[in-house]
Amino acid sequence: MTYDEELAHRVRALLADEHGVTEKRMFGGLAFLVDAKMAVAVSREGGLLVRADPEQLDRLLTRAGARVCVMRGRQMAGWLRVDDNVLRTKRQLESWVTRAVSYARSLPTNRSR
Repeated sequence: MTYDEELAHRVRALLADEHGVTEKRMFGGLAFLVDAKMAVAVSREGGLLVRADPEQLDRLLTRAGARVCVMRGRQMAGWLRVDDNVLRTKRQLESWVTRAVSYARSLPTNRSR
């Protein structure tokens, strides 16, 4: 299964005016990096992988369609999986993408790159 091209196009459109955004194929999906830090990805399993402040995860997990991101049987700290059925409108998608970009921008830059 490949990632949802239409969802990727919608994310790309939301990020069009953001500086420092790059795309990279990762984990069978398409990741969007902000200042070289992964912020959000269109998942090959459907929906999004969203980077979020770990201190806000419990609250975010109460939102419809959001759950802990698990890869290879392991919970990914600071990451949520958001189902595509709650990303149908621009407003719904923008809420998650904006949150992910904001959090990624708040992280320190890796100087070794």
